[in-house]
Amino acid sequence: MDGHGETCGIVIGGLAAIGLRFGRSKPGQEADIRMRECSHLFVRRFRDEVADGKILCRDITGVDWRDPDQVKRFREGGGRDACQALVGKAARILGEILERS
Repeated sequence: MDGHGETCGIVIGGLAAIGLRFGRSKPGQEADIRMRECSHLFVRRFRDEVADGKILCRDITGVDWRDPDQVKRFREGGGRDACQALVGKAARILGEILERS
């Protein structure tokens, strides 16, 4: 997802983890309702508690990823550290959700 500015990679990773836990492992297997519930809760909490109501990378970072100067300023200005902090917050939320499910 790097460089597109679409859905934050943290969200995609969290949803992938939920899918691994509750997703179907065999064709024709019935869906586990917990996957949908956990997915919706994770995305909502990410928006509310981590990203000020946002979910798109470009909105969270304020970077137009097609602009090399903006990307350079983001990287040199500690942007990656800011993203790592968001990863930590989202991981805590994901852990709480999976623990309760």
